[in-house]
Amino acid sequence: MKIFSPKINQKLTAVKVVYWAMLIYMIAALFWWFIALVKQNDTLVAVQLQQITQKPGTTVIPKQTAEQLLKMQSRKRVQYIAEGLTFLALILIGAVYVFRATRRQIRASVQQQNFMMAVTHELKTPIAVTQLNLETLQKRKLEPAQQDKMIASTLQEANRLNMLCDNILLASQLDGKAYQESRIENNLSDLVEGCIDTFKQHYPLRLVTEQIEPTLYLDGETLLLQMLVNNLLENAHKYAPQDTEIKVILAAYGKHVKLEVMDSGKGIPDTEKSKIFEKFYRIGSEATRNTKGTGLGLYLCKKIAENHNANISVTDNKPQGSIFVVTFNS
Repeated sequence: MKIFSPKINQKLTAVKVVYWAMLIYMIAALFWWFIALVKQNDTLVAVQLQQITQKPGTTVIPKQTAEQLLKMQSRKRVQYIAEGLTFLALILIGAVYVFRATRRQIRASVQQQNFMMAVTHELKTPIAVTQLNLETLQKRKLEPAQQDKMIASTLQEANRLNMLCDNILLASQLDGKAYQESRIENNLSDLVEGCIDTFKQHYPLRLVTEQIEPTLYLDGETLLLQMLVNNLLENAHKYAPQDTEIKVILAAYGKHVKLEVMDSGKGIPDTEKSKIFEKFYRIGSEATRNTKGTGLGLYLCKKIAENHNANISVTDNKPQGSIFVVTFNS
C-alpha cells in the first residue's frame, strides 16, 4: 500500500529505526570481535616466539618452529575470516527475511483494516436503505409507481448485499481450498449473455453493448464463471461514469477464448496494474476514495481465472478507461 494513516506511518518509521539500529549494531559487533580475535591470535604467536627465545641456550628461533607458528597464525586468520563472512551472510539473510516479513505483515494489517472499514460501510448502506424503504412502505400509502420504485431499490440493495456476502465467502473458501467444485461443460456464450441480462436489470440506466460469439463451450464451475463475469461488470460499473458505455466481447482466437470487458472510466495507472488483483488492495486509501468496494472483486477474478487455466490482465482503453481481458486456454 502506498498510502498509510499517520499512526501507521509513525509505527512503520519506529520499526525501521529500531531494525536498522539493531542491524548496524550486530554488524559492528561482528567486525569488532573479528579484529579482537585477529589481534589475540597475533599476540599469542608473538608470545610463543618470545618464550622460545627466552629458553636457556636458545638465541635463534628454529626455522621450522617459526614456520609452523606463522602457518598456524595464517590458518587462524583464514578461519576467522571464513567464520566472520559466514556469520555476516547469515545475519544479512536473516535481516532481509525479517524486514520483508515485517513489511508484509504491516501491509497485510493495513489492508485488512481498510477491508474491515470498507466492508462495514458496504454492509451498513444496503441495510439502511432497505430498512428505510420498508419503513416508508409500512407507514405511508404511496402511489403504485412510487411503490414499485422503492421495491426495485430494495431488491437492488439486497442483491448488492448478497453479492458482497458471496464474495467474502468464496474468497475464504478458495484461500482455504475448501470450495467443492462440480465442473461441467458450460455454454460460455449463454452464461455471459445471462450475466449481462441480469446486470441490465439491476442497472437499467447503464448502456451495455455486447459482441458474443455463439456456442463457445468451456469446462468449468458454473457459479465461479458467473461470479467472474459479474465482478468484472460490477467493477466497470463502479469506476466508469453513469453516462458511458460498457462493452463486452467474447470471441475465440485459435485455441483460446477471450472475454473482454471495456469501460470508459479514469483508467488505472501503470504502477497500480500489477497490484489491483491483490487481496484487499484498492487504489488510494479508505479516507480518500469514494467508490464503493472491498478489494475482493478483482482478487476473486484472478483466483477464478487461475482455477480455470486462464490468465487475466488489464490494459488501457483508448482514449480513456480500462480493458480487462480473461484468456481461457483450451
